[in-house]
Amino acid sequence: MRAARLSALLAVLIGMFAITFGSGRAADKYPSRPIHWVVGFAAGGPNDTTARTFGDWMGNHLGQQFVIEDRTGQGGMIAANYVLKAAPDGYVVMFVAPNNAIGTSLYKHLPFDFLRDSAPVAGLMRLGNVMVVPPSLPVKTVAEFIAYAKAHPGELSFASSGNGTSVHMSGELFKAMTDVDMVHVPYRGSAAVYPDLLSGKVHVLFDNIPGALGFVREGKLRALGVTTAERSKALPDVPTVAETVPGYEASVWYGISGPKGMPAEAVETLNKAVKAALADPKMQERVAQLGGTPMPMSAEEFGRLLVDETAKWAKVVKFANISVE
Repeated sequence: MRAARLSALLAVLIGMFAITFGSGRAADKYPSRPIHWVVGFAAGGPNDTTARTFGDWMGNHLGQQFVIEDRTGQGGMIAANYVLKAAPDGYVVMFVAPNNAIGTSLYKHLPFDFLRDSAPVAGLMRLGNVMVVPPSLPVKTVAEFIAYAKAHPGELSFASSGNGTSVHMSGELFKAMTDVDMVHVPYRGSAAVYPDLLSGKVHVLFDNIPGALGFVREGKLRALGVTTAERSKALPDVPTVAETVPGYEASVWYGISGPKGMPAEAVETLNKAVKAALADPKMQERVAQLGGTPMPMSAEEFGRLLVDETAKWAKVVKFANISVE
């Protein structure tokens, strides 16, 4: 009788342990709470818009909300510093773009090393920038812009989404390769540029295509050229800058990274979610609408892209002879 009671008690304890352990395991399955996705530029800009597009899809796919946080300033370096110093648990990640590769060589005193301190997660999409001017500027082509700028040295200003962004570097590369004299005016994200650009307060912007596309299609801005080696499907009638300035090229890409030490499970889960999003025909259509092409990659492949792009933009920074304290 006593043995029977002990057996029954043991069975109950084993059952309770199994329930407790099983529920704990379920609760710990990644992700078990919202994921904060930090963007280094203002709401309404192309980085923010892309993050919200992917964040909504992946949130529904994974059953946890992606909270988009815009931490602006210093060409996205403030956001990078915040993420790279966050707990590496997979619940704080960053929106990665060329500014992260550029910043490594552009900024002299960063409190982090992006390649050393980050964990690559996934690639999102590739796209180009587009050179846009207000209709009030009396130029309709890249060649006319160069001629006008040379006739008015130092009078034109080119705006950017911040020091060290692809938007900034596209303008600096253009200056260096055409020998035009323009003044750089950095903003806290490209969305903040448009009121001044539309009014003619600043004269040209080399923005990521998603940010400028609506203004171009509505006729509020004039597109002179795209920065990629080939014309963009989103703007098929707009020539490349290289058609006027041979050798000019500045491509843009987006991806996700987190702090070094992120759990392998988190990296794998997010990478699979991104690939699933890029395989969805509706998301493929949305990416095309944003002027991009899908860029599915393994975490390792995205890491190699970051290494290559950091080396590439270091050469451009040196060529343009610029730096930021």
